[in-house]
Amino acid sequence: YSFIFLFLATIGYFVYFDAVQSKDIITHPGNIHIAKLQDHTLRGRILASDGSELARTDVGADGKETRVYPYGNAFAHVVGTSKINKSGLEASYESQMLLSNDNPLRKIVNDLKNEKNKGDDVVTTLDLSLQQVAYNALGNNQGVVLAIEPSTGKILAMVSKPDYDPNTLAENYNDIISDENNKCLLNQATLGLFTPGSIFKIFTTLEYMREHPDYSAYSYICNGSIYLDGGSGVTQMLACYHQTVHGTQDLAASFANSCNASFAHMGTLLNRTSFNQLCDQMLFNQKLPTSIPHYQSSFHLNSDDSDWMVGATAIGQGNTTMTPLHAAIIVSAIANDGVVMEPYLVDRIQNYSGNTVEKYMPKTYGSIMSSSEAEILTDMMEDVVTSGTATSLSGMGYAIAGKTGTAEVDNYGNNAWFVGFAPADDPEI
Repeated sequence: YSFIFLFLATIGYFVYFDAVQSKDIITHPGNIHIAKLQDHTLRGRILASDGSELARTDVGADGKETRVYPYGNAFAHVVGTSKINKSGLEASYESQMLLSNDNPLRKIVNDLKNEKNKGDDVVTTLDLSLQQVAYNALGNNQGVVLAIEPSTGKILAMVSKPDYDPNTLAENYNDIISDENNKCLLNQATLGLFTPGSIFKIFTTLEYMREHPDYSAYSYICNGSIYLDGGSGVTQMLACYHQTVHGTQDLAASFANSCNASFAHMGTLLNRTSFNQLCDQMLFNQKLPTSIPHYQSSFHLNSDDSDWMVGATAIGQGNTTMTPLHAAIIVSAIANDGVVMEPYLVDRIQNYSGNTVEKYMPKTYGSIMSSSEAEILTDMMEDVVTSGTATSLSGMGYAIAGKTGTAEVDNYGNNAWFVGFAPADDPEI
């Protein structure tokens, strides 16, 4: 009986492995057998959502294969490269592009002729024109533009600068890596950790609302700065931008005007344990709900931190860092009635003939705030654009909800942020 049990258990595991686990093992980037697939398969293409080629393999008359990136720098980080500094979609979906689900008869003929089969294509969610607009708008600035469809989690654009030309990376690689300050190979949209500054006031506001049901009665008189106990009897200042005197501020006005003094004061009124719990709920200190490789954002507020550190944390300074991907997920959740949709970059895998092999559907992670909380935050974010720190975005012909942020970074300068969505009443991006 023991032998029969072990035999059936073994057979059961083989069936489970073949049906459930085998695909993950086969497609894992670390599987060394993937490289052998290149002996028999011509690497598939990476396509934009409209079918435009973002990466393809050209074969010369001598049989030499060259990976070509028609849009060069514009898609460098999100598409990545397939050889040197293997990264982006080229790395994550390598196994899919080296498997061929083409016509079986054609594959047999190719095998008999000793010719390679054509690998499957990866069709992304990326909008070609939007990516180009984002790339051009960022200009020569260092930074990120990231756009998500909030109702589905589809990533429509992902630009990171400084960048590089993937077509010439092999020739320039040694020069790039020899400069330790060169960040052109880093996709800062997913792997860049930045001090959030005032966009973090979204979380402070939400925590204050949860702890104080009478939040509409909040009032603070701003004189342009606030002095708080920095520990050991030392008083330290936190100032509003340019030490602007905002006067009497309620919660909505504090948010619209991004009043540091008011929010630092607000931070001292919060329960630190609850604040930590809220930030955990808002996906800090953990893996984000996406298969896209990324770093974790971090938030730390200790029970023995000084009032000054609490105030600094409440305005988005302190010991807090965020990735742009995380920020985009949070603002998309606000736009989607508090529900997080898992961000994704690939719509489907198709064979070379265009027949779908695998379709990826939107996935709901869950609700991180109530729909009423999301509605209140949306109203406050609209005020930011209509009468607050982002009035340069008003008058566009549609309502925009957003939040600005300027974070001071020692020995670096400022991180300038904007997070938002539009149209505010029926968000699309």
